[in-house]
Amino acid sequence: MALTAWRTFVTVCRLGSLSAAAAELGYTQSAVSRQIAGLERELSVPLVERQARGVRPTPAGEVFRHHALATLHEADRAVRAVRECRDGAPGRPLAVGATPSLAAGLVPVALRRLLRTRETLRWSLLPELSQELHERVLAGTLDLAVVTDAPPGLPTDPRAGHRFLGLDEMTVVLPADHPLAGRGPVRIEQLADEVWAEDNDGSAALLGRHAARSGVTARIDLAAADLFGKLALVAAGHAVALVPGVLTGALRADVTAVPLVDAPTRGIYALTPRRAPHPSAEALADLLAQTFTEGPRPTAQS
Repeated sequence: MALTAWRTFVTVCRLGSLSAAAAELGYTQSAVSRQIAGLERELSVPLVERQARGVRPTPAGEVFRHHALATLHEADRAVRAVRECRDGAPGRPLAVGATPSLAAGLVPVALRRLLRTRETLRWSLLPELSQELHERVLAGTLDLAVVTDAPPGLPTDPRAGHRFLGLDEMTVVLPADHPLAGRGPVRIEQLADEVWAEDNDGSAALLGRHAARSGVTARIDLAAADLFGKLALVAAGHAVALVPGVLTGALRADVTAVPLVDAPTRGIYALTPRRAPHPSAEALADLLAQTFTEGPRPTAQS
């Protein structure tokens, strides 16, 4: 099987359209159709099903897509490695992923420490949510991902190693002029009349569970596109928000973090592929654990 057809199939699945895949890859739509049909003949099973608004993979196609992604990534890495060796470049780059809150503080600090001992190491950092990062580790596109077990939790898969880095307490972020700013640990009941902003289902679930345990309801009336949009809503005085404690050292100056009594927690983990691990991944995981242990914790003055 030619990898060209594999790449075309993966692109069709990602875009959900033969015509969109053709435009992105520079083919005609009929050429894309022929490549998909050729794969289906070789595998003796339909890989995509046509719908009114495009195409989607069949169950067999989804299985093939998963393995095709890993194969294409390894092929791309092989080509890059050969070219780098030819050009005298250092070894393979370290591809790191992290949730947005961890990418904002913990991971860059640990990477800085790693680079003190590996000055020529090339690296990249991709912020994403935990589920997407887990899939990228399994697909081989990330060498290490720093994720959390916030709802719905982390899936388990024998193809990935899970290393526990620490337990992170969530904290509430208030506008700088809020009456409770600087008051020390607060109870969720003291915030029962507040409007809350949320940016993802996992954080919203932690907040909802914590409020329910205390017999109150958190009014999540505002939705933000991402973590930093949520902080912008807080800074402007529109809401309060629940954020990871590990983020407190990287908060903007016009908000303040106040710890919660009996705060909800989430575990932080380093994920690495068991197959072909990067030579620097274990050292980075060690530094992540060390940096988390030494890192800032929410206080009344944060």
